[in-house]
Amino acid sequence: MSLAHQPSIWDVAEETSLTPLAGRVVRRPLSQGAWVDHLPGWVAGSDAVLDVLLGDIGWRADRRQMYDREVDVPRLLRWYGGGETLPHPVLTDARTALDTHYGRELGESFLTAGMCLYRDGRDSVAWHGDRIGRSRTQDTMVAIASFGSPRALMLRPVGGGQGIRFTLGHGDLVVMGGSCQRTWEHCIPKTAKPVGPRVSVQYRPRGVA
Repeated sequence: MSLAHQPSIWDVAEETSLTPLAGRVVRRPLSQGAWVDHLPGWVAGSDAVLDVLLGDIGWRADRRQMYDREVDVPRLLRWYGGGETLPHPVLTDARTALDTHYGRELGESFLTAGMCLYRDGRDSVAWHGDRIGRSRTQDTMVAIASFGSPRALMLRPVGGGQGIRFTLGHGDLVVMGGSCQRTWEHCIPKTAKPVGPRVSVQYRPRGVA
């Protein structure tokens, strides 16, 4: 795959590493028992991870039914099960760090890693919640590490109401927890601005999708 990207002028770390979560990640309570944690720049030296993710890691282009026709899904996808080796060691370290920080609250480990590649501003994901499996009825967590050009992550309550916005890229972390997947929706909207590729890595527990 050949996708040009602009390195971050802020993330100048020579080695890829994780910054601490404890004492740095900030929680924002939402309505109906939902919450979001946010930590900019969690992965230092994140461009090295992006270089690997933009390589040949098995990205696939999916299609879906929309009304009376089949259309391309506007992003590329890659899913790693619990037994698969992730394409960069820091991604495995990230899952371990998330388990250490959130394990007691979550009550289990993060297992899978789903990845989305937004190639440019035309790629997006519509409003949705991760409600397949246990997340339809139980509180859970979905942790998202972002690599590459910053893109907006929008959240809003199901049924309407005041939403919030995060701009994520270059090693940023967002964790959606509590009832967030059932009572709130999130999306990555399209943008007409010239933006480079962004990869989101979504860590989920067993049975959550």
